[in-house]
Amino acid sequence: MEIQPAKKNISSYIIQSQEDEIKRIALELHEGVGQTLYSLYTGMQFIQTAVDQPEMKGYIGDMAQMMEKTIQEIRLLAVELHPPALGTLGLLPALKSYLKLYTSTYGIIVDLQNEGMEVQISERESITLFRVCQEALANIARYADTMSAAIFLQWKPGQLSINIEDKGKGFDINAEMQKSSGLAAMIERMCLISGKCVISSKIGEGTTIDISLPLY
Repeated sequence: MEIQPAKKNISSYIIQSQEDEIKRIALELHEGVGQTLYSLYTGMQFIQTAVDQPEMKGYIGDMAQMMEKTIQEIRLLAVELHPPALGTLGLLPALKSYLKLYTSTYGIIVDLQNEGMEVQISERESITLFRVCQEALANIARYADTMSAAIFLQWKPGQLSINIEDKGKGFDINAEMQKSSGLAAMIERMCLISGKCVISSKIGEGTTIDISLPLY
């Protein structure tokens, strides 16, 4: 899939604008809404200790538990939107953090392997790689009908390679490419950072996604 320079610039601008907005929303969820709910939660715990009526104490306790669950859901959503580790610790820690959330949500065990020393890449490249991996994992959860998958990162001089594989039910790649905007977006995102994304699948055998990024 080749992107013309003008289209590439427009697509890059749109994606970057979206990522900036996603980052803002994730921060607001975690630091704003999440912190406010936590303050309310601690306040309800204090009220619970001060109330003498058993029925009212139990009711307040139930409300506090519901609020605690909501806080956890918001924090998980914020991590899914934009993992804090991505900008501070790098791609590999961000993927590890996300996979914990992914497994707890979908029950799919992902074997993450890393070979070589992780090198620093730009935030734009980190976000792009993370989003492509995130889309691949989402597709596995939605369509692969499997309880396991594997991701293999290989850091070589001049190149990062990422292989994502599942042994699910697979699909007709030619038919899906005609109708799946998610698959096309994965390829286009990698093109925008001068990388590649090759998707292959066989019905009954599973799907493999090979991602590569030049390292300068």
